[in-house]
Amino acid sequence: MVKTNPGRFFEDYTVGETIHHAVPRTVSGGERALYHALYPARHALYSSDEFARACGLLASPLDDIAAFHVVFGKTVPDISLNAIANLGYAEGRWLKPIYPGDTLRSSSEVIGLKQNSNGKSGVVWVRTKGTNQRDEVVLDYVRWVMVRKRNVDARSPDTFIPELKPALEVGDLVVPEGLTFDNYDYTLAGEPHRWSDYDIGETIDHVDGVTVEEAEHMMATRLWQNTAKVHFDATLREDGQRLIYGGHVISMARTLSFNGLANAQIVAGLNAGAHANPCYSGDTIKAWSEVLDKAETNIPGVGALRLRLVATKGGAPFTLKGEDGKYLPHVMLDLDYWALMPM
Repeated sequence: MVKTNPGRFFEDYTVGETIHHAVPRTVSGGERALYHALYPARHALYSSDEFARACGLLASPLDDIAAFHVVFGKTVPDISLNAIANLGYAEGRWLKPIYPGDTLRSSSEVIGLKQNSNGKSGVVWVRTKGTNQRDEVVLDYVRWVMVRKRNVDARSPDTFIPELKPALEVGDLVVPEGLTFDNYDYTLAGEPHRWSDYDIGETIDHVDGVTVEEAEHMMATRLWQNTAKVHFDATLREDGQRLIYGGHVISMARTLSFNGLANAQIVAGLNAGAHANPCYSGDTIKAWSEVLDKAETNIPGVGALRLRLVATKGGAPFTLKGEDGKYLPHVMLDLDYWALMPM
């Protein structure tokens, strides 16, 4: 009897099945400390219990993207262990803050399948939910992944491509219970710019850059218990390089965006995302943002900005795609998200 887990391959998935992922994770202040050690994270709401309490929360929660990594990491052995690439995200919502002491577990429903024309791989769409110890859903999102086939001659599952929203509306977003910016301290937050200071179409160069180190990437990937082979085993790639975890690039770009968006405190929604080009050790990540939309929430004083966050490895800021519509080689990440900030 084989006791090891080789992971799922494309032909192993069925639309409609729910996969309950192993190994729940209790988070602590250690996650915050390690997250802030790995990335230049400086948003005040996630750095200071006192700042968070002044904003109506119980304490400083776990960073939104760190919470995403914890939930995402649980899914890897069942969804993307044999992935060729993580292709995109949609309909992501942060539903409740996550505090030290909370225990998170993950489950995923397979909502779409499509074999690629080469017959060697296929795309799997899943909707993943992160749940806490009170059975409350704290985070959900859709992602799609290109997964190898175990046997190229195996019968392909029937094709079903899910219909996904191109973007969440502000009414889809959940403002954390009790959140108020009535006593918001702009000096402690680091910048004076509020919701009303941003215009649709405005672009912001976040100026700073961070060179990716192999050791930091490996630490981050292990921290989130992400076991995808392409991040660990260099023999799986013809170039002999380990692929930097896409979430590492997301976190780096989000934290770099502090310079210009220090008051975009809370990530509330994920509209779309693409890992446009690979990232390797030695690449220097820079970031820029574009304001795509803005809206008032149903909570007085809390506004929402829809932002495009682009991570690059060189190249001129504010350049994204070529005349052929394809991402330029220096673009690593194109992320579309909603952030909450004081009005």
